[in-house]
Amino acid sequence: MKNIFVVTHTQSVHHVENKVGGWYDTELTPRGRADAEATAGKLAALIGNASVEIFSSDLLRASQTAAIIAEHLKRPFETINGLREISYGSAGGMPQEWLDARQIPAPHHDRMDHRGGIADGETRREVAERVYCSVDAIISRPCPTQIIVTHGFALTFVIAAWIKMPIDSVGYVSFPARSGSITHLRQDDYWQSRSVIALADVSHLKASYEGSSEASA
Repeated sequence: MKNIFVVTHTQSVHHVENKVGGWYDTELTPRGRADAEATAGKLAALIGNASVEIFSSDLLRASQTAAIIAEHLKRPFETINGLREISYGSAGGMPQEWLDARQIPAPHHDRMDHRGGIADGETRREVAERVYCSVDAIISRPCPTQIIVTHGFALTFVIAAWIKMPIDSVGYVSFPARSGSITHLRQDDYWQSRSVIALADVSHLKASYEGSSEASA
């Protein structure tokens, strides 16, 4: 049995400042740290005494979330830059309204390679290729219980990689998630089927707030 728990990092400074995230690197807010503690507690309850490996995006808001989880579980964690959020290029750190005024929705004939109106931003294909590679490397390791700390937009690609969705199909799928959410993925021993047991659960957080969007996670 393989269990993967995918965590979206908790509240970061760019959320409260309403700035574009992506690779713009901001730390957790006090609320974010408190939510990370609550997330760590929920993971401890889910995992119990199982041996666990922890992996995280190397961006500060994710790695700080992972560090709190790792401290709670008394385990080290490893950063992987392939788990980063989508890069918004020069839009990173700009007011969200600035990006909203310039973004162009992807046309149906070009959903994977469209840059969204930001010439130096990543495409969905570029995100998918690096996230798929990272997820494949993580799940190929023999540890039966693993935690992946990533970002709100990148979560979709982690799940898509897990269920082996063809990359060209990822342009049509989205798994929305708030900050601090936990998604539980499982592969059974007999059928080797890959299931989504729980999607973007935030029941462990004391209060909800408007979490990450595709443009700010």
